[in-house]
Amino acid sequence: MARMKFICDSERCIECNSCATACKNENEVPWGVNRRRVVTINDGVIGQEKTISVACMHCSDAPCMAVCPVDCFYKTDEGVVLHNKDACIGCGYCSYACPFGAPQFPSSGTFGLRGKMDKCTFCAGGPEENGSKAEFEKYGRNRLSEGKLPACAEMCSTKALLAGDGDVVADIFRTRVIHRGKGSEVWGWGTAYGQPPQQQSKAPEGKKS
Repeated sequence: MARMKFICDSERCIECNSCATACKNENEVPWGVNRRRVVTINDGVIGQEKTISVACMHCSDAPCMAVCPVDCFYKTDEGVVLHNKDACIGCGYCSYACPFGAPQFPSSGTFGLRGKMDKCTFCAGGPEENGSKAEFEKYGRNRLSEGKLPACAEMCSTKALLAGDGDVVADIFRTRVIHRGKGSEVWGWGTAYGQPPQQQSKAPEGKKS
């Protein structure tokens, strides 16, 4: 059984925010909630600036599940961590426990009151029937049941954000690290603009390699 995971390649991310925009558009995320956001580390420091796309990482041992007093979190067969909004009481424990800041609470009513928790679902919906109106209204579109990957990863212009089977995603990232170039070649400038690959040097005539 596949274990769904996200990986963001900081060498490819160009801070275009297409992943965050695609997520909000696909799932009609409530105003004030960002299931996915782009974070820049060492902003403005030449040579040290890195940008990554962050959301729920669907942890194998999710701390949000461990601290929830009403057990509104559950894990699918694919390893996706989902939650039941009908069971959520808005206590906020999950937001304190999550190191990625994934669980968020839209403001509701009087100052200080929390609404139902909302977070990235890996575009896998919720406990309602797959593709139902109730599921979409609470959790967004269930792309996984349609055989598709999350909208954020599919919309990434430089393919910095990878999503899918954790083993496959890890192999793709490992291959990039081994073969990637430097500078513009990190995200394939030569491939995009048809620059010919460097030719291997041939052994001089009369000599056997």
